[in-house]
Amino acid sequence: MGSFQTPIGMRSSTLLETSCGFLLQELQIIWDEVGEDKFEKEKVLLDLEQECLEVYRRKVDRANISRARLHQELAEAEAEFTHLLLSLGERSLPGRPEKRAGTLKEQLDSITPALREMRLRKEERLNQFRAVQGQIQKISAEIAGNSDNEASTIVVNENDLSLKRLEEYQNELQRLYNEKNERLQQVEKYIDIIHSLSTILGKDSSAIIMEVHPSLNDLCGITKNISDTILDKLNITVESLFEEKQNRLDKLHHLGKALSNLWNLMDTPYSERQSFSHVINLLSLSSAEVTDPGSLTLEIVQQTEAEVKRLDQLKASKMKELFQKKQEELELICKKSHVEIPSREEMNNIINLINSGEIDHSDLLLSMDEQISRAKEEASSRKAIMEKVEKWMLARDEERWLEEYSMDENRYSVSRGAHKNLRRAERARIMVSRMPALVDLLIKMTRSWEEERNKVFLYDQVPLMAILEEYNILRQEKEEDAKRQQPWEKKRIQRQVVERDNTYVSRPGTSSRRLPSRSLNGALDSSVSLNRRLSMGMQQLGSNSINSGNHSMSFIKDGRNALRKKIFIEPVFTSHTRDEASSAVSTHSAPFSP
Repeated sequence: MGSFQTPIGMRSSTLLETSCGFLLQELQIIWDEVGEDKFEKEKVLLDLEQECLEVYRRKVDRANISRARLHQELAEAEAEFTHLLLSLGERSLPGRPEKRAGTLKEQLDSITPALREMRLRKEERLNQFRAVQGQIQKISAEIAGNSDNEASTIVVNENDLSLKRLEEYQNELQRLYNEKNERLQQVEKYIDIIHSLSTILGKDSSAIIMEVHPSLNDLCGITKNISDTILDKLNITVESLFEEKQNRLDKLHHLGKALSNLWNLMDTPYSERQSFSHVINLLSLSSAEVTDPGSLTLEIVQQTEAEVKRLDQLKASKMKELFQKKQEELELICKKSHVEIPSREEMNNIINLINSGEIDHSDLLLSMDEQISRAKEEASSRKAIMEKVEKWMLARDEERWLEEYSMDENRYSVSRGAHKNLRRAERARIMVSRMPALVDLLIKMTRSWEEERNKVFLYDQVPLMAILEEYNILRQEKEEDAKRQQPWEKKRIQRQVVERDNTYVSRPGTSSRRLPSRSLNGALDSSVSLNRRLSMGMQQLGSNSINSGNHSMSFIKDGRNALRKKIFIEPVFTSHTRDEASSAVSTHSAPFSP
């Protein structure tokens, strides 16, 4: 008990001031009063002491555990704080002391506000990352064409929540925004082009767009698909529409030209052409210039095709008439220009081919147009010469009339119209005096024309140079013959005057006498000489003409009679006297107008 008493005494002195000491004192009083055994008292006290130790031990253990927990919490707080600083990319938190001081609870209390603030910052940063990454995921899905799929869970790397990393995500988001806007603009551009082309082609643009993807229709109310696949489809659709536009325009160009040609061929009135004027207006436009709504609809193409087909059928029925009109036009040009007219047999063969359908109408009319064009060009090149030839022919007619008038013995008699013949004779003499110069000019122009074109100038299939040269020869021989006949003519006139004085005056032409045999024989000799010269001139033409081959030989063979028949005639020189019983006729070759 002695070893126990000291602690008891110490505890007693301590517990006296507390409830435990009071209770122990009260227990001692009770024991004394009861007379409890000493050993029992010691045992109870030991039990009490043991129980107190256990209580203290539990308290100490709890205190140690609490201290360890505080140490752990403090360490964890420090570690979390440090981790947050690192993950947020910050070096320190302003206002937080770097060195720790005070008890554990004080240290823990000092770091807790800073940790709470860092946690709030982390949460805010996480929200920012989630928002940015969510937008990136959404826009990426729209670009990839997966906007209809459910969005996957956004996973944020909490170990890297720095502002630098956030800025990278924001830059990526901005890039995606730009790409999305560009794609949207491109989609809108494609849609506008589809609307425009569909309007021109007469198609339903909504159906075309829906066929590409339903989201592209604004009425659907869903996010537009802007994926590469949709852009490719839109591009293919636009290209196909452009191609169809070009094809329809090319077809209408072809049909429009056919319409124009058919109208011109058949002289279609303006009222019938008016209904297809819009097709003709397209001939001068390129594909890019065609913008009017409904200008290239399928209905217009079909109507134009039907009209061309109708006109083709009508043209086939009128082709013979058209060909005959062009044939008449060609013959008229050739006739006016005195050039060779295409043979009637050849034209009849062509008409037979038209009736049998063995010849292409367009090629035939084109060939006729080319012939007409060449004939007009030939006529234009011959115009100056032909004008001179007409003047020469007119002068030759006047010359022939003057010769006949000069042989009339009663030309000076007083009769009705005699003064008019005198005036005409005066004009005729002036024209005849100019004929040599006119013929020389014609020869010069004709020779220049032949040398320039390397072919013979034909007048009604007869070489004009041969006609002019033969005329010069005949004119010279005629002048020589006139000179030879001048003395005889003077004697004849004197004899007529004497006879007129000795006999009664009779009407002209009541009697006649034959000319002396010398005059008749001279005229016949002159005719033979002229005919011989004509033959020699034609032979010389055959050997010296520009085209001296078969072409010239045909001129020599066929042109001899034509030259004499068409250009030259034989005027009659007749002398009448009152007492002559007969008349003598002599032939003399001279040119005339065909």
